[in-house]
Amino acid sequence: MPSTDQYEKQTTNANQVNTKPPLIWLNFLVFFITFMVAAIGVPIYAYFEGFSWSMIIAAIIALCFCELSITAGYHRLWSHKAYEANSVARIFYAIGGAFAVQNSALHWCSDHRVHHRYVDQNDKDPYSAKMGFWYSHIGWMLREYQAHRYTNYDNVKDMQKEKIVMWQHKHYLTLVLLTNLGLPILVGFLLGDIWGSLLLVGFMRLVVSHHLTFCINSLAHIWGTQPYNDKNTARDNPIVALLTFGEGYHNFHHAFQYDYRNAIKWWQFDPTKWLIKSMSWLGLAKNLKKIPEEKIAKAIATQELTTTKNKLMTLNLPNKEEALVAIQTEYDLMLTKMGEFYTLKKEWVEATKSQIIENVERSLIKKRYLELKNNWAEHQKDWQFAIHQYA
Repeated sequence: MPSTDQYEKQTTNANQVNTKPPLIWLNFLVFFITFMVAAIGVPIYAYFEGFSWSMIIAAIIALCFCELSITAGYHRLWSHKAYEANSVARIFYAIGGAFAVQNSALHWCSDHRVHHRYVDQNDKDPYSAKMGFWYSHIGWMLREYQAHRYTNYDNVKDMQKEKIVMWQHKHYLTLVLLTNLGLPILVGFLLGDIWGSLLLVGFMRLVVSHHLTFCINSLAHIWGTQPYNDKNTARDNPIVALLTFGEGYHNFHHAFQYDYRNAIKWWQFDPTKWLIKSMSWLGLAKNLKKIPEEKIAKAIATQELTTTKNKLMTLNLPNKEEALVAIQTEYDLMLTKMGEFYTLKKEWVEATKSQIIENVERSLIKKRYLELKNNWAEHQKDWQFAIHQYA
């Protein structure tokens, strides 16, 4: 039988667990009403009246406007300072962010910086994935879980110096109403179907936009692979990337949050990266930050080493200690070869740019570079062979 003190402690803990913060009724009603109108009103209208292809295209364009304003603007520009954008682009993002109804850029970025600083810490991370799918997807916005942060913007003092950010923050509600009523009505007027536009460009676009973005906090932390590190729940998933305009390569993002890219391969789907790069060509963006290749390669190798060691520890092998030493030795050798290769690669890149270096010297550097490149490729094969013995 538990003592009186133990019983009182258990009762207190149970009450704390069962006690939920009060609902944020405005958020609850916005999510509930928009979802119900989209889920019921849109199909009924589609059945009886139908939507023109022009209206459907307009809704898709509006959705892209919202999503890219969040991913390229709120996220990669303001939250992480992964690049710089001029005033035209920032105004575009500010208006699109209000159209997406995901709070002001100042508040959104404050939450997001807290998320990165305290990722997966349930008492500090605003949308910790360890609280479950529902909580990280939408539940964290439905109750007063962290009311103490609603007016504390100490972690975004840099953003408070930006006039466009503070203009949007000050007039956020007005901008929300103007964009979410004005733009659908304007589209409806131009296409001759105001009610249809309010339903499709208004409600359906908003609901889809919300839940695509919310997938970054939920699905991108529970479904996928962890090629760069397993220190947090962030995952890489090409399917989630399709849903989130490239944000689904989330393990990379949490490993290298200041890179303007989330997908680093040319074939990976990251329209946010493509937009930012295109903007740089047009003079709308500059100083695009990229993590050095060597740092990324080292992160991948280190994670492979960790995974292999963890796997080895679960196997019943007579020579387990020898295998661990061999894997570590192979890893250390690979890092040495990696350093040599990337050092010479940097030298070769500089040589190709320089007008001073003589052709003979440039040819010698190229020869050494190609030799090291082949040697590095062979060593990568050796490393993969070593770790896959225990896969």
